[in-house]
Amino acid sequence: MPSISMEQPIHFPQPIHHPKHFDLGSAHEVPDSHTWPTIQPNPPNGPNESIPVIDLSSPDVISLIGHACESWGVFQVISHGVDLNLLHNLESQARRLFSLPTQQKLKAGRSPNSISGYGLAPISSLFSKLMWSEGFTISGSPLDHARSLWPDDYFNFCEVIEEYNKEMKRVAERLMQLMLLSLGLTEETIKWAGPMNELQDISSVLQLNSYPACPNPDRAIGLAAHTDSSLLTILYQSNTSGLQVLRPNKESSPTQWVTVPPIPGALVVNVGDLCHILSNGRFHSVVHRAVVNRTEHRYSAAYICGPPAHVKVSPIVKPVGPAYRPITWREYLGIKARLFDKALASVIISEEDHNDNSTCLLSCV
Repeated sequence: MPSISMEQPIHFPQPIHHPKHFDLGSAHEVPDSHTWPTIQPNPPNGPNESIPVIDLSSPDVISLIGHACESWGVFQVISHGVDLNLLHNLESQARRLFSLPTQQKLKAGRSPNSISGYGLAPISSLFSKLMWSEGFTISGSPLDHARSLWPDDYFNFCEVIEEYNKEMKRVAERLMQLMLLSLGLTEETIKWAGPMNELQDISSVLQLNSYPACPNPDRAIGLAAHTDSSLLTILYQSNTSGLQVLRPNKESSPTQWVTVPPIPGALVVNVGDLCHILSNGRFHSVVHRAVVNRTEHRYSAAYICGPPAHVKVSPIVKPVGPAYRPITWREYLGIKARLFDKALASVIISEEDHNDNSTCLLSCV
């Protein structure tokens, strides 16, 4: 599977480490280092506030995905062709990994110059408080880290990860094609323009997440509110609720957090910032967070994908009014690390600065 090059790495924000390696699973209270301001409670979802669930075999799948990307920025997909046994095996391997003793997990700790390995959420460095979670990031082969964790029993983990990445790449390519079609491109235009050829070399990172039960979930957060910097993120979540998305303010209802309910076998698809740029704001990168549970341990796996490092993303058609300038994933990640939720606004250019030839989707640098 093509992956982010370690010779020319795309640097995610590095996590802070205080206090080091706090064992969340054995905690009887939430320490000050993990205590957040009051977490906005999640109101009961109204009858019209359900995350779209899309059957990928539906004859209306293109319009359904386009509408979901425009109105929500997130949706769930079924009939995606991924074997349920593979999803269960992935969750089983995640449980196996995170149940290891802390000192054993630290043998695969993330180094300062790498995005791969065990550690805190990559966005941790952007916040003064720590989150009630731990993660394991895989870019490329997990073999070296798996050998560190299980010197004599690493094969099954690597086999499951390899198969899962292969399946997620297939699903991601299909979803990107459907999104492009929903924006008005035709199959012929996509093939002629070549964007799908570029996306065959899609860069990807697999992030395994663990959210242990928390003694006081009202004082802690599993993952702070943010948008993904990717084109899209495909998330598998265990059967414990925790993922929430911010529903924009509408005339009939205020802004609120809406839970994305776990559906057996379904995958959650988040629109990322680069897809927001790609559509010139027609698709919305979704603000989301993970809350924690008093009694249940939650697991998830996020397949985060974007264009190859040498490819710039720009609006798909000539925009009317302000637009987003072409940008690579690496450059955008650097901006996101500095500006966080103001990163998207910082890459908007004025109408006068538009390139009249802005009909291209992807370009090489």
